[in-house]
Amino acid sequence: MRILIVTGRKAYDSIKRAVGDKADVLLLDADVAALITPSLLRTIPNISSYDLILIPGLASGDFTSLERELGVKMRLGPKHACDLGWALQYVDEIEFSHTIPACQLLSGKKRSDALEKIHRLEEHAEPQFTIKDVKIGGNSRMKVMGEIVDATRLGEEGLHRVAEQYLHEGADIIDLGISMDATPAEVRRAVETVSSLGVPISIDTLDPNLILAGVEAGADMVLSLNGNNIKSVGWAVASQDMAAVVIPDDDFESLWKNIEIAQEIGIKKIIADPILAPIGHGFVDSLTSYHKFREASDLPLFFGAGNITELMDADSIGINATLAGIAMELGASILFTPQYSDKAKGSIKELKTAAQMMLLAKERGTAPKDLGFDLLVIKEKRRREDKIEVENPVEATRYKEWTQDPGGCFRISLQDEKIVAMHEEKGVTITGTSAKAVFDTIQDLGFVSLTEHAAYLGRELMKAELALKFGRSYMQDDVF
Repeated sequence: MRILIVTGRKAYDSIKRAVGDKADVLLLDADVAALITPSLLRTIPNISSYDLILIPGLASGDFTSLERELGVKMRLGPKHACDLGWALQYVDEIEFSHTIPACQLLSGKKRSDALEKIHRLEEHAEPQFTIKDVKIGGNSRMKVMGEIVDATRLGEEGLHRVAEQYLHEGADIIDLGISMDATPAEVRRAVETVSSLGVPISIDTLDPNLILAGVEAGADMVLSLNGNNIKSVGWAVASQDMAAVVIPDDDFESLWKNIEIAQEIGIKKIIADPILAPIGHGFVDSLTSYHKFREASDLPLFFGAGNITELMDADSIGINATLAGIAMELGASILFTPQYSDKAKGSIKELKTAAQMMLLAKERGTAPKDLGFDLLVIKEKRRREDKIEVENPVEATRYKEWTQDPGGCFRISLQDEKIVAMHEEKGVTITGTSAKAVFDTIQDLGFVSLTEHAAYLGRELMKAELALKFGRSYMQDDVF
């Protein structure tokens, strides 16, 4: 296929570097590629010798009429030069669009293909066992277990709401963290409250009486059994064919002993947890224990990622991605997280995405990159070049005095996952998830009369939107 890429003067060199010998590049009489119009293309000599003309993804003109007139395909390329080399790989596979830039088209296509592949792999996976139709072990995807800390202290409505949120974020199993002072009646209520959601429910306690209450209420899994409780509750777990996470008592060897007891009692769905230690408290040694176990047994492994994220003051996204990669190499089956602290919020969603990434990477035999989706939130995969020629720059300075807008002031905050802008004098409150939408509404209502006030609102609303996106708190006039 003969391909011609048209561009303007400012992007020409970048595009030549990105394309190499994969296509011809033609410089048109325009400074900015986005301003290329159909009339400029009429001047191209021998245009009919090409099979495809790629127009800058930011171009706003309508090239369909010219395409029909000249009989040559004219489609939108990517928005940025750095994406051209990647996009050109797909010209034989995908019909590029007249209206959607190639980078967006391919990103959506690649993501949907990746998710479809994950679905097929999981559908055909052969697990070691299932818990309420959720596959555990074997060659199935690592499952994410989200713990609701102190679930027995929440009211029924609150507990149900949190469990639904966990499922929405991607949890495969809901773990009910049982309070130290909980009663058997509270355990039964908690299990019955979440049972209506139809997903596997785990009881998280070492207390034999509370474990038995959870078994009676219909829990699907016990977290955890050890030498102190296994003989008193193991029979009940076995009789209900429940899954059980078995942990060591004090050393690695005791894990084998407790597993042996569980098997003798008749528990068939055993998940081993050598226990992942926090960094600074034996993390590397605990990974060694996982590795030793995996070399000696093919039982499903439980991997407590929350032991790391909750005890480290660092953003959880990269940590969870790395932990999921480690867990994949160790052959773990369940990734566990409570997302209890504010800094660890979103861990369920992060681990679910990471687990999917690792499944694809393992199936392809590649590193977990270029999969169609990722966990890049702050940093970008490909840096974009957008330099402008600067002449006689003026040094920026702040206004020393502030003038109040005659139209009044706004108080901005975040509430219920929305930006809230309240006009205190007029008693009007505007809500939304987009800084632009909120500001446009403010402007439509005529509440802004000074340009400096408009600029201020734009800054603060954008800060609020970013805080919303990244799950941070927001305070007006605070440094973001």
